[in-house]
Amino acid sequence: MSARVELVVSIENDGWASLDAPEALALRAAKAGLTAASPELDAGTLTLVLSGDDEVRELNRRWRGLDKPTNVLSFPSEDEAFPGGPPPHFGDVILAWETVAREAEEQNKPIADHASHLIVHGVLHLFGYDHQDDAEASVMETLETRILGELGIPDPYAMDRVPA
Repeated sequence: MSARVELVVSIENDGWASLDAPEALALRAAKAGLTAASPELDAGTLTLVLSGDDEVRELNRRWRGLDKPTNVLSFPSEDEAFPGGPPPHFGDVILAWETVAREAEEQNKPIADHASHLIVHGVLHLFGYDHQDDAEASVMETLETRILGELGIPDPYAMDRVPA
């Protein structure tokens, strides 16, 4: 990933302060996701918003028609690079503190690991990865697992893959 790729982190919920260096965590996960999703990136911007359930619920209702919070939302940008103009904005990834913290507790995972996973997940969505069917989900989950492994984070899907 080029040094001309700018990552902007906005912390908009006090819950995130309970993590050690939430901005550094977000940047690390986003860089790993960007590098894997598009290793040839030359320039552009990506915004990461560490928010809360109320804000994410409103965005989810407005843009997806779902009146509930969710852990992460990704909004790909329509921007394109223009010759001689500004580099593209890849999009925005927004996390909801309360949902992320609750899920991490329910799944017996460190919040930092779960948040990192969701940031990687959100970044991959910006670059066209999806999980609408089993084949797409398999590709996305395999890539997420590889990226997280490189960050020293255990496979978040390991429990899902253990036969009953």
